[in-house]
Amino acid sequence: MLKKLHSLSGIVPVGVFFIEHLWTNSKALQGEEVFTQAVADIQGLPYLPLIEVFGIFIPLAFHAIYGVVLALSAKPNAMAYRYARNWLYILQRASGLVAFVFIGWHLYEYRIQKWLFGMRYDAFYGTLSAHLSSTTASVPWLALVYLFGVLAVSFHFANGIWGVLFSWGITVTRASQRRSAYACAALGVALFLLGANTVLFFATGSRFYLPNDVVTKGQAAACGSTGGVR
Repeated sequence: MLKKLHSLSGIVPVGVFFIEHLWTNSKALQGEEVFTQAVADIQGLPYLPLIEVFGIFIPLAFHAIYGVVLALSAKPNAMAYRYARNWLYILQRASGLVAFVFIGWHLYEYRIQKWLFGMRYDAFYGTLSAHLSSTTASVPWLALVYLFGVLAVSFHFANGIWGVLFSWGITVTRASQRRSAYACAALGVALFLLGANTVLFFATGSRFYLPNDVVTKGQAAACGSTGGVR
């Protein structure tokens, strides 16, 4: 039962929140005004603290902690039976451990700073820009960490969906399992590109895969809703 709840929580609500989080952050590509307004809309939701605690953080904590237990107790056999699924079994647990560390650190950088130390949500854009564009020895290490973290979470989520479909008896034939594998792989790639595009924008200021007219329309909408650019 715990394994069933663990796999389900990885999709709803944790996976849904992951997609929403990537989408909201991608608003940064349309400018600071659009990004800050998107964050403000979330901050203005009624009962937001209850939604965050019971709809996000408790399920996330359960999924993360029990996932670590499963990863540490796993008995991989990919060296003896070199099938793709055996290697994906290892990667699923390894990516889960990476995601556990990355998400915990990301929460500390922003959510914990907001809750405990008074960081304002309208400071998120500037902080992300400063952090991800920083370099050491001319290398943007933090941006690389974010890219690797987004990759780990995207893979873990997409491959986890395939596992849920299989373990819950939804994809019972080889053909259905093959089709779901292609669909989950496509989803994982799309989510990674969505997140990577945002990371690269904060790190370099360059926009990829986004037409200029989308940026212009977003900035114009933000100006109209706020009465001008601050």
